[in-house]
Amino acid sequence: QVQVKESGGGLVQAGGSLRLACVASGDSFSSYGMGWFRQAPGKEREFVASIDWFGRSQYYEDSVEGRFTISRDNSKNTLYLQMNSLAPEDTGVYYCATDSVPMRYYPTRDRADFDSWGQGTQVTVSS
Repeated sequence: QVQVKESGGGLVQAGGSLRLACVASGDSFSSYGMGWFRQAPGKEREFVASIDWFGRSQYYEDSVEGRFTISRDNSKNTLYLQMNSLAPEDTGVYYCATDSVPMRYYPTRDRADFDSWGQGTQVTVSS
């Protein structure tokens, strides 16, 4: 089973940028789609973006479309989330997760499809 660990969170002013990284252990990272989720205080964990196992297709939540970019480097077992034009409503703990199905044809956004979760990294956007 793939294990993942996030990094790159921090405090940033509105309009700023951050790049999150998620490093996976094991040699099967390249066989699985990956996703980013976030959880704001008092709210449920929500989908942000996902990418298929090969990096060909991406799927974004509407509010981040055009501002965030998900990518992966399978040679480094690393998933990324480039976040630009950050807004206070982007504040939360960001988690990466691994799709439970290897080589799924499309990137999924269903939280129930992901089974390996990291500990999360805090992103705080000040106004």
